[in-house]
Amino acid sequence: MFETFRKNFPVYSRMPADRADFSLDTKIHGLNELFANFGGASFKHGLYRIIRAQDVARWNARVILGFPEFAGRITCFGYDWQGSAFAVDTGRLEEGEPGVLMFEPGTGEALQIPSNLQTFHDVELMEDDDAALASNGYAMWRESGGAEPTYSQCIGHKKPLFLGGEDTIENLELSDLDVYWHIMGQIIAKVKGLPPGTPVRMSP
Repeated sequence: MFETFRKNFPVYSRMPADRADFSLDTKIHGLNELFANFGGASFKHGLYRIIRAQDVARWNARVILGFPEFAGRITCFGYDWQGSAFAVDTGRLEEGEPGVLMFEPGTGEALQIPSNLQTFHDVELMEDDDAALASNGYAMWRESGGAEPTYSQCIGHKKPLFLGGEDTIENLELSDLDVYWHIMGQIIAKVKGLPPGTPVRMSP
């Protein structure tokens, strides 16, 4: 599996696992293979990263904070330069396997991707990496002098788009993933179902 992905997305850097023998108790086809071969890896200067198996529970918790309706259904496996998380969802099948979801902290949206774990890596990322990873936006960020995010960082929105922030380079900044997702997750949970323009106050 993932041979096409491997050929087209060479590993750029890698965060070593603290526990090399760590694996998940999962029945999702190919998931442990993905983590074993690519866990902690960064591709194309931080455009896309694959989660280490030992960090999956932390990522699931990050996402569920803002999207609690997916609790018990998702297993995160990767994320892009903006911190958008990719997960397999046992509540939806694509070609007989759990479908892929993308959770965007900057827009507050959960988007269905018409792929499963293998076709996401071997087809979706090959045919249109801009649609999946916003690669053109990342190129603009880098050309403007923006930094490459490390394994624990992302390029987050200073003001999220769902609160009226602008989709511009000036509204982006290098952010810690834990902090960014914690803040965005709280805000996303608070604004769900509220009329547009409703003031949102965050507790310190």
